[in-house]
Amino acid sequence: MTDEFLVDSNPSVEPQLPDAPAAIPVEVIPSENVVSAESVEESAEPSLGVTRMEAAFGSGDGDEDATAVVAQTGSIEGGTIFDQIYRPWRGHLGPRWVRNYAIYRHHVYGIISSKGHRHYHPFVRLALLAILISSMAALGFLLLASLIGDPNIMRGFGLNRVNIYTKILGFFPRNALFWPLLTALVIGGMISEDRAHGTSAIYFSRPINRIDYAAMKYLSVASILGGVILISYVSFYALAIVVEGRGWGYIFDSFPLFISGLGVALLLIITYTSIGMALSSVSKGKFFPAVGFLSIILGTKLLAFLVDNLFDQSIVYLISPYDNLAHLGQYLMGIDLRYDHPVAFSVVSLLAINAVSLYVLSARVNSLEVTRE
Repeated sequence: MTDEFLVDSNPSVEPQLPDAPAAIPVEVIPSENVVSAESVEESAEPSLGVTRMEAAFGSGDGDEDATAVVAQTGSIEGGTIFDQIYRPWRGHLGPRWVRNYAIYRHHVYGIISSKGHRHYHPFVRLALLAILISSMAALGFLLLASLIGDPNIMRGFGLNRVNIYTKILGFFPRNALFWPLLTALVIGGMISEDRAHGTSAIYFSRPINRIDYAAMKYLSVASILGGVILISYVSFYALAIVVEGRGWGYIFDSFPLFISGLGVALLLIITYTSIGMALSSVSKGKFFPAVGFLSIILGTKLLAFLVDNLFDQSIVYLISPYDNLAHLGQYLMGIDLRYDHPVAFSVVSLLAINAVSLYVLSARVNSLEVTRE
């Protein structure tokens, strides 16, 4: 069996196909006399076996009457994507303090409510609340001592020089846990997040200079840290006077001691804030500033303690910010000094630490660009 009968015997002769249908002229007639285009094609062309897909394109329920609004050809200009028009603001610019207060409010009010303010993680809020409550735990012991009425117990929790000193500069748990941890949680992303996410462009695109930017960030951290420290300190002093039944004479006599405690607390707030903000300005994350701050406060204290015990050289405490503050606080409050080196050395060291921290902060803020780094 062969396929020879399927092969054309004369390949030079082209097969004859039916003539193509002639083009039918289309006249423009009124809409009421328009004939369907499909009927014209059916009458003019022979059927080639093409079937309409009614189910795919319409079911006869009004789909054929649907219309669509499309862009007109005349309204599109070639090469135009969009038309952007800059309209300058003609309103009155608020004073400088209003803009600065907006930065301050954004960071401080975020501790209470993140709606419209800086977002703090719920863990940070809970930690701040726990530190505040723990720092005021001495009030409960003071009330308990007053109920018992024992003078020996009241001496340990009542109002005196040593207790006032420990409410601010006591190493454990306040300066070993409470104040460093509080500062580390707050400074984590104060400036480092602006470097990482380019938020500085939002600040500097407004009429805000770098001094105001750094000052309001600094004041925000100092307010949060100072709020917890001063609330616990002032509440202890006031409750001790009420519980012990002290009169105006005792208040006048102890008021200079109270002012000395406020001064030492202010120095602690400034020192911790300066170190923390300097670390935040050189980083682009939250982890490094927090861990670095804890390492500086606790690490220098531990190193100085070990060296002093081994070689009996208290001058090594000059590298510790906490010990410089403690030495100065003991001198101002009239407490027996626990360091062998002069107080002037601690004062100079404390000034140098703050000066270096503020220099690093100012240098890094000046290097901030208006675009993402």
